[in-house]
Amino acid sequence: SSRRRHTRSGPQSRGLGDVYKRQGLQTMRLNKTTIDRIKYEGSNNKKHIVWDDALPSFGCRVYPSGKKAFVFAYRYAGRKRLMVLGRYGVLTVDQARKKAKKLGVAVSDGVDPMQLKREELHGNTVSNLCEYYLEQYAKKKKKSWKEDQRRIERYVKPALGKYLVKTLARVDIAQLHRRIGTNSPYEANRVLALLSVMFEFAINQGFRDESTGNPAKRIEKWPEHKRDRWATREELPKVVEAINQEKSIYVWGALWMYLLTGARKSEVLTMKWADLDLSRGAWRQPETKAGRTHNLPLSAPVVALLRDIPKQVDNPYVICGHKEGAHLVNIDKAWRRVRKAAGVEDLRLHDLRRTVGSWLAQSGNSLHLIGRVLGHSNASTTQIYAHFAEDHVRIALDKHAENVQSMGGKPNGFIRHGTVE
Repeated sequence: SSRRRHTRSGPQSRGLGDVYKRQGLQTMRLNKTTIDRIKYEGSNNKKHIVWDDALPSFGCRVYPSGKKAFVFAYRYAGRKRLMVLGRYGVLTVDQARKKAKKLGVAVSDGVDPMQLKREELHGNTVSNLCEYYLEQYAKKKKKSWKEDQRRIERYVKPALGKYLVKTLARVDIAQLHRRIGTNSPYEANRVLALLSVMFEFAINQGFRDESTGNPAKRIEKWPEHKRDRWATREELPKVVEAINQEKSIYVWGALWMYLLTGARKSEVLTMKWADLDLSRGAWRQPETKAGRTHNLPLSAPVVALLRDIPKQVDNPYVICGHKEGAHLVNIDKAWRRVRKAAGVEDLRLHDLRRTVGSWLAQSGNSLHLIGRVLGHSNASTTQIYAHFAEDHVRIALDKHAENVQSMGGKPNGFIRHGTVE
């Protein structure tokens, strides 16, 4: 008897069957014929379930509307649970019964099927992956993690947050990429790159099967045109005048630091007094975008500038913000005001960094030195200034040619010998 109960429906399922019979609940052998005949019996939307007499944990619920669904009843941690297996018509009786038997075995092994279903539906969504990625990867390994967070909140969660990580398809990401790229192709490509990193992380962490691949791969990127904007010699005096009109000494100091050092936005805003040695004229940047320390010599004007910026008690930052002990977070509003006053509204804050690189190149400095000043980890990044360096090479060679020719007594042209055949 005991062996038969375990074989047919599991110990907990058989126990429920006995309870049903004692309570006078309706049971019958469930098959297509009997289920088709069942009519709703009850009032006020009261549950009406007919239980299978061969597998008591398996039943068919009839709704007042006439629709029917297969259910599985079990007890877990002392509590009775009722789980919907699927609608009748979508599942056949045999399919539903097999599913109930499988779940019965899982319950006997200490598994809660409803909890597993909740985790499957809600636990591993793209939204959950975003949070886990930020906490366990981006914040620990990326200096620019706040940019990841911004793109996640603005683009990824609203469009893909409810999707399951394991079933998200390439077409879903491609549609998002195409929609963003209609107006912002550069931003669309950055979001695509972020999703690619996130899903590689998901695969490594076991949230997505490796065999399904990375859904952010093999999506054609939007074409990007390299931006080469900087302040010209005609524009720079107007920019300087507008910067000097700023009332906040911290905004003023930050903008001058961008213009004189070529440092990145985050590097200037998070600059600490502890990282500066004004007596030696040195700035140690502990964490750059490339994830390494960058030591930057400071010019005498920069040292003088920093000495003019007041220190705040209990605030380690040079560019102090509105909150006590914090650095300035948003300088974009001030920069929009400056560039409007200077009449260069297409000049972005990052273009001040390019301005430093371009002027260094025009002064005849090598690309290697420019890359060293700007903290480039990849030499190809500095190639944007190559044409300035080429101009100076050309000037030097022109001068050299004049010197050589002057030795022949004809400084304004070449002395030719022989004939051209």
